[in-house]
Amino acid sequence: MSTMPPVTSKAPSPGNWEDGEKDPEFKPLDREEAVRWRSAQPGLSAWRVVGVQLLVGLIAGVLGWVFTQRASVGFSVLYGAASVVIPTALMAWGVTSSALSRQAAGHVISAFMSFVLWEGVKLLLSVAMLWSAPRIVPDLNWLALLAGLVVVLKVYWFGFWIQTRR
Repeated sequence: MSTMPPVTSKAPSPGNWEDGEKDPEFKPLDREEAVRWRSAQPGLSAWRVVGVQLLVGLIAGVLGWVFTQRASVGFSVLYGAASVVIPTALMAWGVTSSALSRQAAGHVISAFMSFVLWEGVKLLLSVAMLWSAPRIVPDLNWLALLAGLVVVLKVYWFGFWIQTRR
């Protein structure tokens, strides 16, 4: 048997939108305030992320080769990085430059569906590249491939961290 009393409090709490009352501190922005707020927010281009991922992948591949003195490790790291960079570049093109993205411009649902479509293409291409890695990279080192993949994937988090610092 429970010793806890039943919760029956109906007291309105600040920000409780379920009771139909508006939060007194909320003030919608007018058009000029919204434009000023948007201009103060830093923009991040999808192509900039792709460029940084490419640069990080190249550096990781060179470091893998330099530290191990084995070309197979360097190529494995580069292929792991490429299995992130190439699909990301394809998605960036699809979302920003393709005919589908131009048709979806201005339509929220269409733009969202375009994003979902290209994210699916990106995921399938990444899986296909990883699946074909043993046939493409001679003397593949799976640990090095995984290291290249993870290092390049962390560029997203690093970029997010940089954006929050601004």
